Amino acid sequence: MILGMTTFTFVHVAISLIGILSGVIVLFGMLAAKRLDGLTALFLLTTVLTSVTGFLFPFHKVTPGHILGVLSLIALAIAIYARYVRHLAGGWRSAYVITAVISLYFNVFVLIAQAFMKNAALHALAPNGSEPPFLIAQAVCMVLFIALGILAVKKFRTA
Repeated sequence: MILGMTTFTFVHVAISLIGILSGVIVLFGMLAAKRLDGLTALFLLTTVLTSVTGFLFPFHKVTPGHILGVLSLIALAIAIYARYVRHLAGGWRSAYVITAVISLYFNVFVLIAQAFMKNAALHALAPNGSEPPFLIAQAVCMVLFIALGILAVKKFRTA
């Protein structure tokens, strides 16, 4: 066990955090009209791995996390296709930005949910995950990502 987690859980969390951190940097790169090729590849790879490894945990029924994982993989497939097959040409630039931002948002959404589940102080504020503090945190996150996504579509230009 590592930090109270199984090795698999620790690896999954580490990959997720790398995906989120690299995704935030890539998003700010988009806002500055920079491609950040290496970090983009890292973001897309680790975000795919986050979703894939999420399906490897034992489960007995389909959960909202599974649905989010499928939606994330669909968004990532579009982002990867737009970036590496269509080379951001024409409308594929916007498709890439939108789906990359959606994928990052999904990971941050899960991060917030996990924080409320695992952190004692946050859990006390929202033990069922449906109380106002949790809903407010998620709503603020969503509004922030929508605003950043709109700005990124406007500002990210390819050479």
